[in-house]
Amino acid sequence: MSDPIATLALMFAVFGRFVVKTQYSKELAVGTRVDSSFVLVGREMRSTRSGDAYLSLELADKTGRIPAVCFQPSAHVTAVPVDSIVRVRGVVTQFRGIKRVSVDDLSPANTYDPDDYIQASTRDSEEVLRAFRHLANSVKSRALRRTLKAVFGDAEFFERFGRSPGAQSTHHAHVQGLLEHTVAVATICRHLAELYPAVDGDLLVTAALLHDIGKVDELETAASIRYSDAGRLLGHVVLGERRLRESCRGVRGLPAGLMDRLSHAMLSHHGELEWGAPKRPSTVEALLLHHADNLDAKADGFISLLAGAGALDERWTDADNLFRRPLYAPIAREDQRAHNRAEDEEYTRIPA
Repeated sequence: MSDPIATLALMFAVFGRFVVKTQYSKELAVGTRVDSSFVLVGREMRSTRSGDAYLSLELADKTGRIPAVCFQPSAHVTAVPVDSIVRVRGVVTQFRGIKRVSVDDLSPANTYDPDDYIQASTRDSEEVLRAFRHLANSVKSRALRRTLKAVFGDAEFFERFGRSPGAQSTHHAHVQGLLEHTVAVATICRHLAELYPAVDGDLLVTAALLHDIGKVDELETAASIRYSDAGRLLGHVVLGERRLRESCRGVRGLPAGLMDRLSHAMLSHHGELEWGAPKRPSTVEALLLHHADNLDAKADGFISLLAGAGALDERWTDADNLFRRPLYAPIAREDQRAHNRAEDEEYTRIPA
């Protein structure tokens, strides 16, 4: 068996730019020398007050993102495209309270492990899968259960579905994000169906479980999350409804009217034409699905922004975000004062 150290040395000699990932963005402290690989997710040429050009960069790996800056960049640095895996050498500095990497050199990395760069989920996969199966099993309609089986019974597709991100950047942008978003939306929909007796709960939950299946075909995950050609040309709303129809072709016992209502809910779940919906919601199930989907996406996106501010001990985010305004991120601090048990009981007692 070959010596792994020798193998790595040989790979470095052959590829020149091969680097083992040993440093992650979340762990970088001010003053740390950096020699590691990241995804280059953002790049913009700017100029200082004196007119000197510099590159404003954003680097990412599976633990998060960190800004970077490269002053007086060379031609080979400015030529590196966004979405590349790059080897970065420099030092972690701080500017106006924000940690960043001051880059000395940046070049493409020819060899890498994709699992180092796509953000991982913090949730247990078995737990999320159990929640998904519980929701699917809560559907009593035989026709809709056949529909779910026709789509998710494809083992290869379901494996991809379980690993897919929920979006490129705005919400659930990590491995397993699509499954987590789907479970959250379907859970909200199940509760909404209990609140409104006029709603077809089975139809609503089935639509929620299926509403984003097109993202499996819309998004690609290699070194980073990016759109496929079909995703850019058609979008996940159309791709998802197309996959539904193709999966159910030949399945018996699916009433045409029911399938049309299910397709309508999927096609209209973005709510408005300008938000990418081919149709606006025209059934109560479609309306509730749209709002449940929007609620979970916005909540997850909001919470992710707060986490980023919290990591920097900032009480507010900046305004450059999905919501186009600064967001309040209160810093949780443990109350260090001594507690008087009798006083606590007096102020927390609830009268009968």
